Amino acid sequence: MSASPIAVESVVDRVYEVLRARILAGELEPGQRLRQEAIAEELGVSRTPLREALRRLASEGLVDIRAHHGAAVAPFREGDMAAGFTARLVLEPPAARLAAAAATADDLAAMRTAIAEHRRRDVPLERTFAANRAFHLAVVAASGNPFLRRAAELVWATPLGLAVYTRTAPSTERVLADASEHEAIADAIAAHDGGRAEALMHEHIDAARRSFLERL
Repeated sequence: MSASPIAVESVVDRVYEVLRARILAGELEPGQRLRQEAIAEELGVSRTPLREALRRLASEGLVDIRAHHGAAVAPFREGDMAAGFTARLVLEPPAARLAAAAATADDLAAMRTAIAEHRRRDVPLERTFAANRAFHLAVVAASGNPFLRRAAELVWATPLGLAVYTRTAPSTERVLADASEHEAIADAIAAHDGGRAEALMHEHIDAARRSFLERL
């Protein structure tokens, strides 16, 4: 029996997910032009599903599409950094509360692994940031809500997040303090104490936000 042909929509989904992951991971940098012919050839698709995928990415603010100029990874502005903290304060504390009711053993293991990595000394700043990012995304993922998870991935897009983290230039003491705060949040989630998990997450993010604004 012959296989059924792949639906166009599934091709669009696949292209969208590949490009989205590359943008969020920083493999495609802000402002970088997206050469559609080369991307279509690399992914083995036609230009039609690629254009649709780019339109979906543009609706999320990840791609800029301009007439006669093609598509490019959306740049970020100075104001985006402060706006990111505001979005996180709206998103992550309630997600921590939900995680206290829904987290699995695997979710908690992901948090603990990120905390251990965060505590490592003498590693590049990018690696410390990656561990920090991994913890926060693990908490949101533990909420069990895929919409919250995808929103958090946008807020924690690596180029923007790393720019914020670099700007605050955390000391070794601050990095270790952050890891301890992460551990307290994870402990509250493990204890199913949603109110404490939410309060600790809000306090943690707001302190980082104030530190960032003081350094502007």
